[in-house]
Amino acid sequence: MKRNEPISHIMSTGLITVHHGDPVSKARKLIRDHGVHHLPVVKGHEIVGIISSSDILRVSFGDAFGADERAVDATLDHTMTLEQIMQPLPRTLQKDMFIRDAAEILSKGEFHSVPIVDTDGKTLVGMVTSTDLIRYLLDQF
Repeated sequence: MKRNEPISHIMSTGLITVHHGDPVSKARKLIRDHGVHHLPVVKGHEIVGIISSSDILRVSFGDAFGADERAVDATLDHTMTLEQIMQPLPRTLQKDMFIRDAAEILSKGEFHSVPIVDTDGKTLVGMVTSTDLIRYLLDQF
């Protein structure tokens, strides 16, 4: 196993994102349609938060009762904002950091994804998830 392998080797690029100010229903639809578990919230190209499928499930009670999706979306959009359910200012890593840096964050269990930013510390360029890290480790054996 390489000790200082760049994080760029395991990060996902071409991310599905939601924009600051978008309705909650848009985030819900993107997560469902693209099968992602973590959705960066951006303002321009700058990351301002992250929303997970768990965050969406926590607030969409209608899903548990088989309610019509349009009714669930309408209720969410009229009662909550994306900013109220997202995790603001998530922990990030710069693209020139190492896989070990991501492993240290993910191993604590507080987060299951780490947004990767450009060297400016703001512009979103990728994402590393727990699954990415596990796949990397499996490749080592």
